[in-house]
Amino acid sequence: MTKIEELMELIISRANINLREFSQDVGPYVRGMIPIENLWKFYAFYGMTLHHPVSFSFQRSALAGSYFLGNCDVDRSLIYKTDVRGDELKQKGDEIMVGDIKVVLQKDEKIYIKDSFLIKNLVHNFSHDPENLAEFAIRNTVSMHYANIHGASMRGCFLGPYATVDLTSCHDCVVGEYAYVQVGELRHERVDAGEVWIKSGDDFDFVYQFPTEVLPKYISFEKGQQPGGLLIDFVEDRQEDFEEIFGRYSCDADRQANETAAVSRYAVIKGDVEIMENVLIAQRAYIQDSKLGKGANAQENCYIIDSHLKGNNVTAHGGKIIHATMGEDGFVGFNAFLRGSEECPLTVGSNCVIMPHTIMDLEEPLTVPPAHFVWGYIRNQKDFEENSMSMEDFINLEGELNRGNMHFHGSGKAFVSAFAHRIEHILEANGAFFESGEQSGHAQMGRNQSYNTIEPYPEGEMRGMFPTIRITP
Repeated sequence: MTKIEELMELIISRANINLREFSQDVGPYVRGMIPIENLWKFYAFYGMTLHHPVSFSFQRSALAGSYFLGNCDVDRSLIYKTDVRGDELKQKGDEIMVGDIKVVLQKDEKIYIKDSFLIKNLVHNFSHDPENLAEFAIRNTVSMHYANIHGASMRGCFLGPYATVDLTSCHDCVVGEYAYVQVGELRHERVDAGEVWIKSGDDFDFVYQFPTEVLPKYISFEKGQQPGGLLIDFVEDRQEDFEEIFGRYSCDADRQANETAAVSRYAVIKGDVEIMENVLIAQRAYIQDSKLGKGANAQENCYIIDSHLKGNNVTAHGGKIIHATMGEDGFVGFNAFLRGSEECPLTVGSNCVIMPHTIMDLEEPLTVPPAHFVWGYIRNQKDFEENSMSMEDFINLEGELNRGNMHFHGSGKAFVSAFAHRIEHILEANGAFFESGEQSGHAQMGRNQSYNTIEPYPEGEMRGMFPTIRITP
């Protein structure tokens, strides 16, 4: 047995112990999921800037095609084409409020991944676990294609393809494909495929469930098989463009559109693209024949094609926008899929929130009025009316609401306020409000970033494994 095979079996056994109450065997999902030759075909790489600590430790792991930024420690893990982005980790001396208790961090926060299998994931933000403020840990976890682990410690979990766990600490949980959870903490829970669940204590509880007859068209996942469906096909059809980008070692300085925007050298830019001030385009973003207005951003695994973002638009990790015009101050959530066409364009007004894991796959032209929440599965005007609400109506909502496959309970005002606060924070962190040297963010601090590559053993029993490496200033 090679060291790669030993590593896979170790990860499988660790995860299965945590998930034994679900009788969940992750083995068929891990074995054979990655072409074995790819584990020694691709380099890993890490970023360095003046604004983020240079502290990396990689040991007893396979890291093919993965990217690391900030303070990261990886041990006995198989991480394939995954972005581990530690540019928002807390730092020593930061004051954190946990309820009424003030805690001063005694050390820099670290992303710590151990005994885990992550394939084409995004790991970002900082730990929101009040009991582990200085450690964003992912342990004994198997997470499949294009899942997002965002500000969420993981212990003994299984995430299906395109799942998102957002600002939620999970312990011994199963999160199905295309499910989204933002509930603070989950223990020993199973979240069904296609469930969108947002909860904040006793303030509000929002649940939407994709129809079982709809979801397989967009993402299907069977034991022992590669994931399929339209979302997978859409991304895989464009992988050659990324292979060309990742095949380059030299930096193309001309990609920096202007003095206040940042375009990653590991993003695909095709056709007629216009990039305005304070724009952030992250690695693995895909931009084609589009205009990004001032303060807009495209985060990891975002696709923006034949579209116009008018400004201060947040396109969260994995969001996809095709043939659309997006008004100012808009939000498109994690792994949302907005697909218009030349015959059926999508127009979204200003100050709209397209909620995480929303699918708008249009069969007729559609206009979303300003200041609306949109969720669920939408193809036409009828679907839109069932799966949307004006912010004014939401603010006045108190109590229960059932609309189609959506159930809401609690304070609509608190729900709207929570989204508004988060969108403002994201724009600020990304540097959308930068002006005259003030309020800099990722778009400004990420402009002058260098990258270094590391490569695995090319042959022998260690083939595909990366040597133990510690990188410090």
